[in-house]
Amino acid sequence: MSNIDEIKAKVDIVDLVSEAGVKLRKAGRNMTGFCPFHDNKHTPAFVVWPESGTWRCFGQCNEGGDIFKFVMKREGLDFKDALQKLAIRAGVELQQYQSETPQQREAYDHLRKLLEDAVFYYRNHLLNNPSVLAYLHEKRGLTDATIETFGLGYAPAGYDHILPYFTQRGYLEQDLVDAGMLSVRDNGGVYDRFRNRIMIPIRDEQGRMAGFGARIVDPEDVPKFLNSPETPVFTKGHLLYGLDRARKPIRAADQAVIVEGYLDVIALHQAGYENVVSPMGTALTEDQLRLLKRSTRRIVLALDPDVAGQKAILRGLEAARSAMDKEGELAFDARGLLRNEARLQADLRVAALPDELDPDEIVARNKEEWAQIIEDAKPIITHVMEAVSAGQDLNDPKVKNQIAEQVLPLIDDLGTPLERDTYRQALARMLRVDERSLMAAQPKGPVVRRKPRVSESNRRAEPVAATTANPRKKIEFYCLGILLHRTELLYRLDRKLEEFGLSQLAVEDFEYTDHQMLFSVLRQAMGQDEKEHGQFVLSQLPEDLTPLTNELMTQTENLNSLDDRLLDDLIGRLLDLRRTHAMTNVNQLRFMQEDEQQSGGANLKLYQEQTIRFTRLLNGLDQAKLKLSRRQA
Repeated sequence: MSNIDEIKAKVDIVDLVSEAGVKLRKAGRNMTGFCPFHDNKHTPAFVVWPESGTWRCFGQCNEGGDIFKFVMKREGLDFKDALQKLAIRAGVELQQYQSETPQQREAYDHLRKLLEDAVFYYRNHLLNNPSVLAYLHEKRGLTDATIETFGLGYAPAGYDHILPYFTQRGYLEQDLVDAGMLSVRDNGGVYDRFRNRIMIPIRDEQGRMAGFGARIVDPEDVPKFLNSPETPVFTKGHLLYGLDRARKPIRAADQAVIVEGYLDVIALHQAGYENVVSPMGTALTEDQLRLLKRSTRRIVLALDPDVAGQKAILRGLEAARSAMDKEGELAFDARGLLRNEARLQADLRVAALPDELDPDEIVARNKEEWAQIIEDAKPIITHVMEAVSAGQDLNDPKVKNQIAEQVLPLIDDLGTPLERDTYRQALARMLRVDERSLMAAQPKGPVVRRKPRVSESNRRAEPVAATTANPRKKIEFYCLGILLHRTELLYRLDRKLEEFGLSQLAVEDFEYTDHQMLFSVLRQAMGQDEKEHGQFVLSQLPEDLTPLTNELMTQTENLNSLDDRLLDDLIGRLLDLRRTHAMTNVNQLRFMQEDEQQSGGANLKLYQEQTIRFTRLLNGLDQAKLKLSRRQA
């Protein structure tokens, strides 16, 4: 039994949901209650199935899953953190997460304690420097309460303040070097890294001290901002400034706003906009995006309006769309801006900051203006279209051609035909040309050739009997095993489902979180051509899903080499999967309708609409099954 299955076996989903404040009541063999993920407390549309260990909301959320998905959604965690949390609850030891030895953990805690003491040290120097305090009050508009809340301080001018102060308190010189507070000279001496600067403590998402950001006081000093160097507890690409305070507001707003400067973050929080973070002057990294995606997939980039800020916007967009590729150093590539939209599965928008003002200047001028700016944030392609056309003579045919050459490749990389058509129409209207001329000008992408995969046996793989007694889980397991071996079948599967009038295979077709995550990566693999599909899957999956992947590959290695036969088998099982899911929902909804009629019927219409939707789906699935059987005859 895998760690995941062992945890599922030991954690009762009814207990887990009840402890989250959801009052469940018996409804046949299942449990119902009010959904904890939205505000509607009039419709008990949240259902828990104890036998399968799963849940679903038939109301506003329209989501469902198992214990891992519940904890991920409830607490804003990713799969790794949810697994750790539930493993502790179940008493299951996860060896792979014990990456820090006790000695390392003790050393890291020692560094963090030193950094906390440094916050106090720099804070005292600020309180004793009226001119710097006046700058923060008068020039930056910060209150004493905000200065205290964010722990701002001041590093005095001079090179030798740190060492005598902290060594008198029991710290070693090497501790101060390891924490990034002392720099080492070429001749072996040491000196204060931060001098005559406003000190801004930087904490990780859990609120633990990691390092400092330091802003100049003297405008002649350079650089304007100086961060702690890379240390065992400080890695710029793994941190987002302000996230420790912004996590809950981000989840509450279901939106994260990214600005460029630390003081911008502080000023916006002071103004009441607490869902704001900063990537510390760098382009967004994979780890930073993963941190944000724990809380939301709606991200607005609101970077400074100067030239550097605009370039940072473009870097940020590119980073966001290639973050799952692990391609290393990021470079601006106009064609690549939207290349990985499907893989990120996020709603990224760009906010235009007016009048060459920074975010802190905007809220100082008019606090309500910021909310409108964020609300008016535009989709990426709309932003790019406006940026490349600004100040251009749109009556000049050559200008039109230049703009089309920049924008059309971005449109071509969008994930859905509807989006592509919508933006081609918008570009045609902007350039005042016939959309057909844009279609004719559309550059053709390179032909991607993939290695065919040849199985070693013509024997047909059977569903895995040893994996679980749950029939639905068996089917999910078998289908994923086929797709892992033959990822190219996903293209043909999607086309066949569309021919039957059904939607493409989606994450929602799978009930279990580990299966959902695996399929999501499979779908991402098919949307990229930089890596071989299997290699991409292995590079993207959390390590805790490696045992599942290995088992899937082993249990389904003897596949029928006849693609049509294998495809038909896959389609048939997926139709069964959808039918089982739809029937379960219809039966539950009918029970809820009967119960609702007895209590007054206030929510009866909602349940009836849901029932009609699933009944129509069942009819469509039955028709598809009939067509498939005729084709196989």
